[in-house]
Amino acid sequence: MSKLRVNAFSLSLDGYGAGPDQSLENPLGVGGPALHKWAFSTRTFRKMFGQEGGETGVDEDFAARSFENVGAWILGRNMFGPIRGEWPDDSWKGWWGDNPPYHVPTFVLTHYKRDPIVMEGGTTFCFVTDGIHSALEQAKAAASGKDVRVGGGISTIRQYLQEKLIDDMHVAISPVLLGRGENLFAGLDMLNLGYQCSEQVATALATHVVIKRA
Repeated sequence: MSKLRVNAFSLSLDGYGAGPDQSLENPLGVGGPALHKWAFSTRTFRKMFGQEGGETGVDEDFAARSFENVGAWILGRNMFGPIRGEWPDDSWKGWWGDNPPYHVPTFVLTHYKRDPIVMEGGTTFCFVTDGIHSALEQAKAAASGKDVRVGGGISTIRQYLQEKLIDDMHVAISPVLLGRGENLFAGLDMLNLGYQCSEQVATALATHVVIKRA
């Protein structure tokens, strides 16, 4: 059965998933790149950015697992770009250039309509204006039995958690403090929502925690 998953989502020690003040110059927010140090050195992520080599071991294992059996993605609008409000034109097509790392249909939550964008490598960005349930329904149909991966950001993941829709969630907690931003777990009663920790593995660069719906 198709699952709704979160994988390889980096968090700071104080629970933030991106640095503050996201902008075109700082797509991960101020201090945000430090959250992903564990991932940038792995073979999986180096290959994704057209680089050779990379580390093996636990960090790589989790990175590789994150792309297995994914048939569609869901992203919040801030994960797609820094533009807010109405789309001024069709020039912005994401942070990643002509060949984004998704390679499957990718559904972007937004309040503003926009035609789908077909990119190189199999990625098509589809813009969903009628909420998280519609995005999930469309993503599952596009995934053809494979899993749907929620790429973030924090607000999008929290909405799916609050509706008890996420089946598995892997977060990589980096030894970094950000101080402010959007906090993943603030105000969420994860136990009452039916979630429990099923796996925990620490490396020099991150503590990998897997949370599943009971």
